[in-house]
Amino acid sequence: MAQEQRVAVVTGAGRGIGAAVAARLGADGRAVACLDIDETAAGESAQRLRADGVRADGFVADVADEDAVERVVAEVAERLGPPTVLVNNAGVLRDNLLFKMSGDDWDTVMSVHLRGAFLMTRATQRHMTEAGWGRVVNLSSTSALGNRGQANYAAAKAGLQGFTRTVALELGRFGVTCNAVAPGFIVTDMTRATAERVGQSFEEFSAARVAAIPVNRPGQPEDVADAVSFFCSERAGFVSGQVLYVAGGPRG
Repeated sequence: MAQEQRVAVVTGAGRGIGAAVAARLGADGRAVACLDIDETAAGESAQRLRADGVRADGFVADVADEDAVERVVAEVAERLGPPTVLVNNAGVLRDNLLFKMSGDDWDTVMSVHLRGAFLMTRATQRHMTEAGWGRVVNLSSTSALGNRGQANYAAAKAGLQGFTRTVALELGRFGVTCNAVAPGFIVTDMTRATAERVGQSFEEFSAARVAAIPVNRPGQPEDVADAVSFFCSERAGFVSGQVLYVAGGPRG
């Protein structure tokens, strides 16, 4: 049984949505590579999973660095086994209005979200195609539909949707599916930082967004993890190239 266990790589697994996804995939029976640019956070996520009986380990890499990605995927394959599940969750914010946004703000967001997803998918797909089975899930966002102060982030998250559909078309015949999950307002350190940036308490910031959510509550990282779990499962084999908005109401 052990040799048949699927190995999942979750990027940005040190906190928030990534940590919740790692925990859920571990509960689903996957071995989990918790990958983060923060070595301490990656290690702590892996330790929490091991405490729950999950085979897990922490890995460190900048997903925008081509050499680092190739190295870390090789490390995952050596230490846990060939990865056949990939969740591209790593992300950063560099929010600003267009006329204030620097070139570095734009490039940083594009590099982590888009280049990172490309490099990680390219590096892991060889293991998936060799196995004749694979799952790729990209984290998009409702911001892909446009969001004030997030020209860079919105463009990157919209780009991930096009990337998702293309990977689905190219890799489907090898037994690999690729889908995207697009969260709406989720309570994380990142959204707390956004509230601080705009000069609001998190309570005010959250209440204003919940007022526009049909289910009348903010999302939690576990809500996103549940959706990712489905796309990574055996039962999702006939679902590919899709974007699922996890936003408490219809989007898109």
